Amino acid sequence: MVFNSITFLIFFAIVLLLHNLPLPWGIKKTNLLIASYIFYAAWNPPFVILLWITTLVDWFVARAISNAQSKSRKRMLLLISVAGNLGLLGYFKYGSFILESFVATLNYFGINYHPAAPSIILPIGISFYTFVTLSYTIDVYRNEVPPCKSFLDFCLLVTFFPHLVAGPILRASDFLPQCVTPKVANSQQLGWGFFLMVFGLFEKVVLADGLVAPVADKLFQAASELGFWQAWVGTFAFAAQIYLDFDGYSITAIGAAMCLGFVFPDNFRFPYGAIGFSDFWRRWHISLSTWLRDYLYISLGGNRKGVSRTYVNLMLTMLIGGLWHGAAWRFVVWGGLHGLYLVTEHWLQGIVSATTFMKYNFVRIQMALLTFLLVCITWVFFRADHLSDAWQMVSAMLTFGTPAKSFADYNVDKGEIRSVLLVVLTLLVMHWKLRDSSLEQAVGKTPIWAKSMLLAGLLWFIVTVQGDNRAFIYFQF
Repeated sequence: MVFNSITFLIFFAIVLLLHNLPLPWGIKKTNLLIASYIFYAAWNPPFVILLWITTLVDWFVARAISNAQSKSRKRMLLLISVAGNLGLLGYFKYGSFILESFVATLNYFGINYHPAAPSIILPIGISFYTFVTLSYTIDVYRNEVPPCKSFLDFCLLVTFFPHLVAGPILRASDFLPQCVTPKVANSQQLGWGFFLMVFGLFEKVVLADGLVAPVADKLFQAASELGFWQAWVGTFAFAAQIYLDFDGYSITAIGAAMCLGFVFPDNFRFPYGAIGFSDFWRRWHISLSTWLRDYLYISLGGNRKGVSRTYVNLMLTMLIGGLWHGAAWRFVVWGGLHGLYLVTEHWLQGIVSATTFMKYNFVRIQMALLTFLLVCITWVFFRADHLSDAWQMVSAMLTFGTPAKSFADYNVDKGEIRSVLLVVLTLLVMHWKLRDSSLEQAVGKTPIWAKSMLLAGLLWFIVTVQGDNRAFIYFQF
């Protein structure tokens, strides 16, 4: 069940109706939990068992950690949680990748080994709900949150359908307190939540699927033979697609939760207006970047153990972050490039003071554009089907070689090219203008008549200008 489907609209209408009935709060939370399991089971019912296993393990382990008297016992219990969570994640997500890499290594050294290919199905959203439960256990271990007293509330934290399959990655400290008292959206929350759902679906269905995804698909299918201009247009198309797709999902999830009276944290904050890569990761996939910062980077020592160790910790964090996104070497390269960008940025900040230059708006704009272009280069490795294709495409982007073919040879017409460039330019301008603001603040300044027209226009586009029926990109992670 995906947000951009009639099935979900019917499902959500039923959930919203039940949630607004005069029922006890415990019954309403039970209804939300059952609905969340139905939502997840719509993909593959047996994988609900994995949700139960993950939930039960971390529920009991966290309570045992809280009751443990010795530090060694707490650590042993935490290790059980980490091993259980990462063990399931590793098997389902990385089992095939590890086997393929092992076989490739043996073949490289002349050992002819070809085992049967494993038939492992990746449970949708496993990376997201694993990080939710794991962060809860770590927080209890660190005494940052008390163990949850209500098993129902904890199950809802793990399973609540708006965030279940593609985030945002919730923290127990943000969500569990909201489960204590009854939550029903007031008229203002309901209106804003509905607007967010419509806006998110517009980003996903109209802009991502309808305008830019077809161009990205056509050009990345021929990634190894593109010229300079085709490579950049294809990369721009995917840069727009992945933002609009993922931000659209996140905004829809936040809006759906708000319609039910729950508040989710923002997951994006105009990332293509970022100045530098530390700034980019404060704006892109915020729930993941803060998770990696709090539970990986800081655990490795952060910046507390000297400059060299800081660089190593940054690189390790981004490499693991890249591997979290997908079980392939191209995701490792993607993470490694972002790690290299961050290390270089920190090194330059240590030897050059940018205060004088950065006060000029022209310089800030140039730095934002440079950041965007360098981020685009990393997107090639994220999107390409094979690592070799990505290298060839990046090579084309960094040279002015004469292409062997034209855009028409890839079935990309001038109208599609203009649409991609217009979408990208609009994103860059909007992200720059709103980089110190929020969507809520921007819409809040708009007159009521303009907001009504905007909402009507978004709905009209969603109904009439739809692209292919695509799943959200981050479902695969």
